[in-house]
Amino acid sequence: MTEESRRSGQMASSSEPSRWLAIFPPAQWLRTYRPQWLASDAIAGVTLAAYGIPVSLAYASLAGLPPQSGIYCYLVSGLFYALFGSSRQLAVGPTSAISMLVGITVAGMAGGDPARWASIAALTAVLIAGMCLLAWLFRLSSLVNFISETILLGFKAGAALTIGLTQLPKLFGVKGGGDHFFERIVTLAGQLPSTNLAVLAFGLGTLAVLLLGEKYLPGRPVALLVVVVSIVVLSVTSLSSLGFSVVGVVPQGLPEFRLPGLRARDVDGVIPLAFACLLLSYVESVSAARALAQAHGYEINARQELLGLGAANLAAGLFQAYPVAGGLSQSSVNDKAGAKSPLALVFASVAIGLCLMFLTGLLANLPNVVLAAIVLVAVKGLINVRELRHVWRVSRFEFSVSMVAFAAVLMLGILRGVIVAVLVSMLLLIRRAAHPHVAVLGRVPGTRIFSDIERHPDNETVSGVLAFRIEASLLYFNVEHVRTVVWQKIRSTEGAIRLVVSDLSASPVVDLAGARMLATLHTELKAAGIDLRIVSAHAEVRDILRAEGLEDRVGHLGRRISVADAIDDLEDGKDIGVPA
Repeated sequence: MTEESRRSGQMASSSEPSRWLAIFPPAQWLRTYRPQWLASDAIAGVTLAAYGIPVSLAYASLAGLPPQSGIYCYLVSGLFYALFGSSRQLAVGPTSAISMLVGITVAGMAGGDPARWASIAALTAVLIAGMCLLAWLFRLSSLVNFISETILLGFKAGAALTIGLTQLPKLFGVKGGGDHFFERIVTLAGQLPSTNLAVLAFGLGTLAVLLLGEKYLPGRPVALLVVVVSIVVLSVTSLSSLGFSVVGVVPQGLPEFRLPGLRARDVDGVIPLAFACLLLSYVESVSAARALAQAHGYEINARQELLGLGAANLAAGLFQAYPVAGGLSQSSVNDKAGAKSPLALVFASVAIGLCLMFLTGLLANLPNVVLAAIVLVAVKGLINVRELRHVWRVSRFEFSVSMVAFAAVLMLGILRGVIVAVLVSMLLLIRRAAHPHVAVLGRVPGTRIFSDIERHPDNETVSGVLAFRIEASLLYFNVEHVRTVVWQKIRSTEGAIRLVVSDLSASPVVDLAGARMLATLHTELKAAGIDLRIVSAHAEVRDILRAEGLEDRVGHLGRRISVADAIDDLEDGKDIGVPA
């Protein structure tokens, strides 16, 4: 072996571990970890556990699962996310939307069998982990960017109302019922005369305390205080005899490692459910992680987040829990409590594990109306009225799209609502790409600059010239639209047109169909006695236009030729159809 090959082998062997360590973030942040951060992470972890336990109990009821399932989510998912996630403050656990999605969808799959219900929920989490791994391998992290914020705005508002309506019967102390949003409203309205006033008063008092705590004590575990006080009140008074339903006994000890008792082929619809949960989980997690990273001056790795969420969901599925995500509310609690690194999640898991081992017996007298109040306060933040008003003012079309997602959730349910939201996002994207704006250009007075005359009516037109700019890439699915619009603008222009100038400065990509459309346009214009000039094309665009022979027809495609230059050639009497 030569010295050169030996050195090459040494370099390869030394670079290989670093490449693998890149997918294991603790190998990076532990090297810069400061000892003084340990106390902050420990306090943040305990605070997060204090917040997470009552919230997870409430979300487990949304998912239709035993209360310990929600606690197991926080126990194992945060621990495994800390091993693979790129965010330092993101807290992973059950969320309201995913819990509701699991609860409503699995209800029809389980057939009333609690064991099958739990197995399907765990299987869904494992499938999400597999999808995350595939998305990581094929670098699909950017695909979620196709789901617009406008769509999510309407979806979240619809999900919040759907979730809130499922909790109102508990607040009024009635049974509730119904399979969809409007049926639940009718059922609840019919049961209101049977309202348990003691339960309602207790629930309204809980809501008031939670809302005041959210306003005046942000980031503090007010929910835990409410849970403790409510347990004490029901344990030492006779209120329990007034019709209060309680959580009951929560099994003591840590969850066992257990494979889901079902396979994907055993449950119809579980793969669409897992995909919908993945979309919600990833979008919500990455949004929260980016907001926190920006506040602390670092960046997250969106692709790495797929591994982090995949690991978290795999752990949830193997330890008797259900799908999890990184939520903004619990992450804000973690951040405000002083979390410096993912080690805070480890401390939170330790604290929750100790509670499961020694304190579960205290939860038996926890009233369900308190859990309902916690959920109602939590989902309140999903309805962003201020942003909806802003969208209404800025773009009525975007607002209409948001309302489509909102209505889809209310009328079709959360699962179908997710699918409709995705489809609307795709259709909106296709619509915009297929119908790009074609701007007619006019000269800015006193300059050689040309801009959109529709936006700047004071721009000067040039007699006998139509200059246009395609404000998008010119691709196979929009070429006919562009060609049609150009001819419409030519026909609507007063006076005889001698020159048409196509400004491609806003078209970063032109494919083969786009180049051929320009060639066809040149032929059509030539037959009408009109010259075509192409200016300001990008390098790769010029390459494909030359390959199609357009430079021989329309003139030199130099990178510095502008609209003004093409008009100068016309006014100087040059033959612009011949390469310069």
